[in-house]
Amino acid sequence: MEVVNTIGRRKTSVARVYLKPGKGDITVNARSFTEYFHTEVLQTIVNQPFATIQALGNYDVKANVKGGGTTGQAEALRMAIARALCEVNAEFRPALKKEGYLTRDPRMVERKKYGRRKARRRFQFSKR
Repeated sequence: MEVVNTIGRRKTSVARVYLKPGKGDITVNARSFTEYFHTEVLQTIVNQPFATIQALGNYDVKANVKGGGTTGQAEALRMAIARALCEVNAEFRPALKKEGYLTRDPRMVERKKYGRRKARRRFQFSKR
C-alpha cells in the first residue's frame, strides 16, 4: 500500500494528512503530535479514529495543519485521519461514521454586523 492523502476541516482549520503503514508515529507540522498538542484531551481527539478500529500503532501519519486554534486543528486532523482510514479499508467506514468522525461540522463563527459590537451583541444603551 502506498501513501494515502486526505484533507479534513473544522471551523477555519485545515489538516492535510499523509497516512501509510508503520509503527504509529504521528507528526504534525514536522513536530511530534504530543509536542504540538500539549493537552491530553487534544491528543485523545487525534487518536480517536485509530482507537475506534483498534489500530493504534499500525499507521504512520504525517500532517500539515494550519488555521484556527488548537481544538479546531485537532478535530480537523481527526476527520482527515478517519477519511484516510476509509480509503485504506472500506470496512472501517461504518464504525467511523457511527462515531461521527466523517461528518464535517458546519458550525462557523458568525460574521460581525454593522451597527453592532459583535455578531449579535449591541452597543450599550443609555436612556439618559
